[in-house]
Amino acid sequence: MDQIDIALIGAGRMGQIHGGNAARHPRLRLKYVVDPRPAAGAFAAQHGAGLVTLEQALGDPAVGGVLVCSTTDRHLEHALAAVDAGKAVFCEKPIDLDLDKVRAAQPRFDGARFLLGFNRRFDPQFIRLKQQLNAGAVGPLESLHLVNHDPAAPPPGFVPTSGGLFKDFTIHDLDMARWLMGEEPVQVFATASCLVDPDIGREGDVDTARCVLKTASGRLCVISNTRRSGYGYDQRIEAFGALGMIRAGNVTCDTVHTLTENGTGGAPIMPAFAQRYRDAYRDQIGHFADVVHGRAEPLIGYADGVAALVLAEACGWSARHQQVFTLPNENPHA
Repeated sequence: MDQIDIALIGAGRMGQIHGGNAARHPRLRLKYVVDPRPAAGAFAAQHGAGLVTLEQALGDPAVGGVLVCSTTDRHLEHALAAVDAGKAVFCEKPIDLDLDKVRAAQPRFDGARFLLGFNRRFDPQFIRLKQQLNAGAVGPLESLHLVNHDPAAPPPGFVPTSGGLFKDFTIHDLDMARWLMGEEPVQVFATASCLVDPDIGREGDVDTARCVLKTASGRLCVISNTRRSGYGYDQRIEAFGALGMIRAGNVTCDTVHTLTENGTGGAPIMPAFAQRYRDAYRDQIGHFADVVHGRAEPLIGYADGVAALVLAEACGWSARHQQVFTLPNENPHA
């Protein structure tokens, strides 16, 4: 089976997940790693890849695809460089934290083979829920409930460069809401607090939020976010229609249950995102392999990243002002 060479930009936590999946894919070969940090050398050696500069990786005509997994503030810069070099590009979300920069760069991605890393669209549980919705299993969708709760607060130093809860965390749910509702939200209301870690508040961010989205047809979506659940990585979706509800529940570490006269017990839910979305990350890179080989068009493109970032900005504006934000007539920067 023909393999196409891939370059990885950024060998941090997400880079090692995506780079590892690319290295294991039968139609991809991880040829280069671009990252000056010492740990990158060990990762490159583990997968038989060379540690090179960005210019060397993009200048190699054998490289057909690039995985952009650098720090968030360099996603757009590296994606642009790879697109300009004629490569297919997979880019971790978000494209950038600055909405104006993202909008200004959008024309340069017209016609590009660009896949944005909203991995939850590749989760088998959520795909099945989407298929049931599309088949009309509960009638036309009326409302959604999305639960996205991290197991514990992020480490110190993460918040200042993350972009904040809405751009770093809620943005996944905003993309899911657009995907599942099949309509663009026209109103957003968000309210948020700092209840988990006072250090997050001192950095000017929040760690607990509720967002309500409304489409032009009246469909509603409620998003529940927190940086700490205390019981694992809580990932649930409930979709309501006139005929009932479709639910995608949490995935547990195993399916064994013990039942005694004292009650029932079972395994905990998945502890973190890497375990919960292992299959989604693998299948996402499988789709990118199809894109690189010219067998598929990217399922999630640049415009999806712009739309999600617009909603994240709207959530931030609404939470600050405690007002409903109406799209697209207001400016979320105000």
